[in-house]
Amino acid sequence: MKLDDMMKQAQEMQGKMQKMQEEVQNIEVKGESGAGMVEVVMTGRHDVRKVTLDPSLLTEDKEILEDLLAAAVNDAVRKVEAKNSDMMGNLTAGMGLPAGFKMPF
Repeated sequence: MKLDDMMKQAQEMQGKMQKMQEEVQNIEVKGESGAGMVEVVMTGRHDVRKVTLDPSLLTEDKEILEDLLAAAVNDAVRKVEAKNSDMMGNLTAGMGLPAGFKMPF
């Protein structure tokens, strides 16, 4: 493979990566805790769009609510990261790159 071909392929990959990153930023995921009693909707940028609390939780201790909210946010973050990883895997599939390979751009 010529150097020019390799450079062209790298530029195409960089363009695809940028497009994929934009797509990830625009997705929304729902994190949950307390068997769905707390829900958090988060974008791929980790911006929280919405928090929903089951009304029955309003009588609980402050610490319980804080723990459930933290767990729901953490669940949403893990889902964003998993979605990002899945999309990256789809992008690099068939390229012969080792698992977990980080692109330099």
